Amino acid sequence: MKKQKILSGLLTGVTIVFILYALVNNYIVDPGAESFLSHKTGLKRALNLPVWLNVMYVHVAFACIAMAAGLLNFSNRILEKSRKFHRITGYVYLLSVLLVVLTSGYMAPYATGGKISSMAFNVLNVIWLFITIMALVQIKMKRISRHRNWMIRSYAFCFTNMFIHLITFLFHQGFGLVYATSYTIGVYGSIVLLLVIPDIVIRMNGTSTTN
Repeated sequence: MKKQKILSGLLTGVTIVFILYALVNNYIVDPGAESFLSHKTGLKRALNLPVWLNVMYVHVAFACIAMAAGLLNFSNRILEKSRKFHRITGYVYLLSVLLVVLTSGYMAPYATGGKISSMAFNVLNVIWLFITIMALVQIKMKRISRHRNWMIRSYAFCFTNMFIHLITFLFHQGFGLVYATSYTIGVYGSIVLLLVIPDIVIRMNGTSTTN
């Protein structure tokens, strides 16, 4: 129980900080994404900046909504008080994930690092959507424990951007690799972490990954 409270508190803190950072950075500090776009070189497709920015705004907004909705739905207290609210929030999460995946699909061809990064983003989108649908299927079949495990796996993908930039920073600033190469490593590295970390969390919670 103590371990679960620590994990819950850590998750809540990281989620709130990251949501605030994403909103402030993308809508106030750098609404034109000039810093991020400065690393995009040698694009195969012409970037329609106004359209790309609008898609990016939608992407960020629903990514934050997904993070907030997912966090609320991991609360046992909320679940005990109102299963209806839990269900509604769950569908909000599902819709948000779908919109994040769709907008990511639009932006993937313009990914920093070129085609190899674009392919990784498409793989990420397919995996995230599949895992989220699995979570929905499990709850429809009344398999509560399996639903929760698949939701843990799905929710981890809300932190894709955070992991990408942490890994990118490590390889770019720490090892001196060029930004585009570091970013590509970040995308592929995040895929590995997002598949491994949730199962570690599930085991720490004492719940079998097959439940």
